[in-house]
Amino acid sequence: MSEAGWRRVAVTGLGITSPFGGDATDFFQRLMRGESAVHLYRHPAAPDEVAQPAVRCASFDAAATLGPARAVATDRYSQLGLASALAAWRDAGLPSGGMAGGANDCGVSWGTGVGGTLTFEKGYSNFYVNHKRLVSPLTVALAMNNAAASNIAIELGLGSACLTYSVACASSAVAIGEALRRIQSGESSLIVAGGSEAPLALSVMLAWAAMRVIPACTEETAYRACRPFQEGREGLVLGEGAAALVLEDWDRAVARGARIYCELAGYGQSCDHVHLVRPDAAGQVRAIHAALLEAGLQPADVGYVNAHGTATREGDPIEINALRAAFGAAAQDVAVSSTKSMHGHLLGAAGAVEAAITVLALARQEIPPTAHLQQVSADCTGVRHVMGQGLSGEPLKAALSNSFAFGGSNAVLAFLKTEDRRQRTDG
Repeated sequence: MSEAGWRRVAVTGLGITSPFGGDATDFFQRLMRGESAVHLYRHPAAPDEVAQPAVRCASFDAAATLGPARAVATDRYSQLGLASALAAWRDAGLPSGGMAGGANDCGVSWGTGVGGTLTFEKGYSNFYVNHKRLVSPLTVALAMNNAAASNIAIELGLGSACLTYSVACASSAVAIGEALRRIQSGESSLIVAGGSEAPLALSVMLAWAAMRVIPACTEETAYRACRPFQEGREGLVLGEGAAALVLEDWDRAVARGARIYCELAGYGQSCDHVHLVRPDAAGQVRAIHAALLEAGLQPADVGYVNAHGTATREGDPIEINALRAAFGAAAQDVAVSSTKSMHGHLLGAAGAVEAAITVLALARQEIPPTAHLQQVSADCTGVRHVMGQGLSGEPLKAALSNSFAFGGSNAVLAFLKTEDRRQRTDG
């Protein structure tokens, strides 16, 4: 336990469902090489009118992964989440089939921004467009924002609190941070925490396009459409996917002989209280400071920041300004990258996927790049940008994962490398 009497928290399992498949090691290696999963996605309901750069988990087969019955009874965002949670559970070496008879000290903490939008859109389309005049009786159960978390709890027999957070693009980062709080306080001893999103619904794609933050591209240029911190950047690309972390009371993990990736040691949260969609550096600085303080870190201790970095003209420089203000003189030495350039912006699931990437960076001592970054914009200088290819052999002691959301909600997670002999280093 810490001096304050709170419990330390270990990361003992990772699961990722990505456009590159469900293998976390392969996913990370592809990111290290700067590979992009972005392509020009044409929505099947309006292929000519709605074509924009996006990321889809095209190879994901819900029936093959979860079984036909489970696939029929879940929305795609739940399917992606459940697949990631099961992978993280296996990765942590926990009992096959979940906790027999239930576990009242083990729970779920999940994040999503748009939840089961695909289910609602399908019902609308069937009723008004296809004139079937039929809405599935499963619609509410499939589409509700807590469906993914509930399916995970049912599948794994987790009887502690099963909570869902919907805080726009910070949703799953908040879910992981609040899971940290529950384990620290002793409310739970193990939590499956993360997030999932399947936002490639026609309504969602049109809504983001209307905000004029989606880059124009062709089939040939789509792969490099998202260019965080780049001079002339044009905006973000939507992506789908999920990630889950198994978080455990440190003593419990050690007692069962678990291999430990790293320690989740700090969580900072703040509200800009300025504007619904315009970020504010001061609010971001408060969240960064809070995460550093809780983790017992000085800015110079942090070797890597996985930036929120969405490639919008306004958001990127505000985040860099926040990092410069929070890190002071140490800012010029901290490695910064935005992996959204390769896997897209997963909205409510972004924080979980990027936290998993940050954990792997620490465990492997490698830092993925911001792909397609060739000329840093003048308003994004002052930090050590990782460009092109990833960096290997980095002496990383600590790393941060930033998630900043519409509504002014900011969440920062601080991870520490541990020298414990059970530390997982194989990715």
